[in-house]
Amino acid sequence: MWQPEIETMPREKLKELQSERLVKQVKRMYERVELFRKRMDKMGLTPDDIHGVDDLSKLPFSYKKDLRDYYPYGLFAEPMKNIVRVHASSGTTGKKIVVGYTKKDLVDWGNCVARMFTAIGADANDFVQISYGYGLFTGGLGAHNGAETIGATVIPTSAGNTANQLQTMVDFGSTVLCCTPSYAMYLGEAAEEAGLTDKLKLKSGVFGAEPWSEDMRRNIEKKLHIKAYDIYGLSEIMGPGVAGECEYQCGMHVWEDMFIPEIIDPDTLEVLPEGSTGELVFTTLTKEGFPLIRYRTRDICSLNYEKCKCGRTHVRMNKPQGRSDDMLIIRGVNVFPSQIEEVLLKASGGNITPNYQIIVDRVNNTDTFDINVEMSAALFADDVKSIEKIERSITAMLRDTLGIGAKVHLVNPKSIERSEGKAKRVIDKRKV
Repeated sequence: MWQPEIETMPREKLKELQSERLVKQVKRMYERVELFRKRMDKMGLTPDDIHGVDDLSKLPFSYKKDLRDYYPYGLFAEPMKNIVRVHASSGTTGKKIVVGYTKKDLVDWGNCVARMFTAIGADANDFVQISYGYGLFTGGLGAHNGAETIGATVIPTSAGNTANQLQTMVDFGSTVLCCTPSYAMYLGEAAEEAGLTDKLKLKSGVFGAEPWSEDMRRNIEKKLHIKAYDIYGLSEIMGPGVAGECEYQCGMHVWEDMFIPEIIDPDTLEVLPEGSTGELVFTTLTKEGFPLIRYRTRDICSLNYEKCKCGRTHVRMNKPQGRSDDMLIIRGVNVFPSQIEEVLLKASGGNITPNYQIIVDRVNNTDTFDINVEMSAALFADDVKSIEKIERSITAMLRDTLGIGAKVHLVNPKSIERSEGKAKRVIDKRKV
């Protein structure tokens, strides 16, 4: 079990611990990871040049491309006999991203997620339903390990089979739900349709693995009658639990005794001052099997170093605004899907649902920008003029927010495919 006092450790003491661990990690990686050693040598650096966290910016960055170039095990810092589990990404844009864990890594990972569960008030009396996918994806087993670490009763339903998910919630008395936010919305809709909402015993939900807005949070909370909490992680660094919200829902605590976060300018690669918005970079301090130094996540966010109302001193990362590699450039304008989602949820008024899809194409060397949004059943039964009026209203709101015009199409209820995992919100046909 983790040491609770670490979560409230004074920042100067935390920095000392980070420095001690960073020095050891750099030395270990220099000796064991060929790519890291080559990059250090090319920069004229040796492990003796790194004395603590103040020297972190001297070290080379790591990239997702590295994992594909050294696929599958070329970046591991332990022999395979010490690797007790591997996970991998879906590999939709190339080879899978493969990561490995030692026994100690799995204990640390379970402790990270356990801290987050504890921070939202979950304990051994809870029934935690894990509706993330199991398998190579880190979500299911990551949440599972954390729930077991706090002694909760785990209900490992995995993703899919929505009717069974809801019946299990009712019959087994699930109190905490873990899944993607888009699937939580789907479960909320399905529970309403099945007349099961009032039979649920859920009190909280832990949602991650895809970006979601504050408006979507409120929507989920309303549909499922819970408090919805954000959890952050990525396979390359650990999996879910690298950071997570506490009961105050005011940013996700990064467990800095295990991970050092930085915010850099994605263009100049310079470290930005505290409070700045930029690209999130992570260094793992305790990982044995697959450690990384200064890994560029591509997530765009900011960090808050003020002590939280909960008493925890570890830095809080604000909800990522999007990813630098997910950002759409349409007619020269930077557009994040999360911006569109916020506008749609604010414009709802009961007339549209949170289900939407962005379609970008190029016709005659000009980008086209269409957004399909499901209308509510009530609006579907209304007259055409009312629908067209709402389309014009949403179009104007989007133009004000994005600075670019989009064609908004209100489509029939249930016509956009639902997802039981990560929602596919963007179809960019320009890349096909």
